[in-house]
Amino acid sequence: MEELNQLLNYKNLKIYQSKTGFKFSLDSVLLASFATLKYRQKKILDIGTGNAPIPLLLSTKTKANITGIEIQKESANLAKKSIQKNGLDSQISIICEDVRLWYRQIESDTYDLIICNPPFFSVQSDSYLNASKEKSIARHELSLTLDDLCKISRKILKNNGFLSLVHRPDRLISIIECMKKNHIEPKKIQFVYPYKGKEANILLIEGSKNGRPGLKIMDPIYVYDEKGEYTKEIMAYF
Repeated sequence: MEELNQLLNYKNLKIYQSKTGFKFSLDSVLLASFATLKYRQKKILDIGTGNAPIPLLLSTKTKANITGIEIQKESANLAKKSIQKNGLDSQISIICEDVRLWYRQIESDTYDLIICNPPFFSVQSDSYLNASKEKSIARHELSLTLDDLCKISRKILKNNGFLSLVHRPDRLISIIECMKKNHIEPKKIQFVYPYKGKEANILLIEGSKNGRPGLKIMDPIYVYDEKGEYTKEIMAYF
């Protein structure tokens, strides 16, 4: 079952979503705003695009060609319907494949920006996996690990191209180690906090392939105010 929703407050953008599966979250909204967009960028890749919230959001900010790749057929079909509904077929394309196989066919140094809202949790012997295969793949590194992602980016990112991720703060060291191993230099980090005085629960991080050393820690983002309502900063994203 699916439903058609308005994409945030973009009156001219609609998105198809599953009534029972994953719906796009604040993570995708923050990442689409955090990623570095430049006028000269021509090709952008969204890995694990789901039902394509990030490509749709990016289409309001850039004229670059955007490809979304998604391993799960149902989500990819919803993404394709959303792209067609919004008349964005000439800018956004959706591929339903396993990116770990697909990237081997792609020429090196192809993309200016790779953006990804990946599975957050590594798989351990005691990991609890959801009974839903769709949700397990989205949450756990069953079909895409950090190492996979950085290895893929190392090959198909252009020199000085960007890899932008949203993740969890407790994976920060692993992310930096994986980026550095694949010649992706961390360039900026931003922490997102649910409330002031609470620990950060979202991490935004971007690296540049063969980039020069130099890391910026950006101002923190707070999601809720003392009344439990979205802050003005978050409302601006919507």
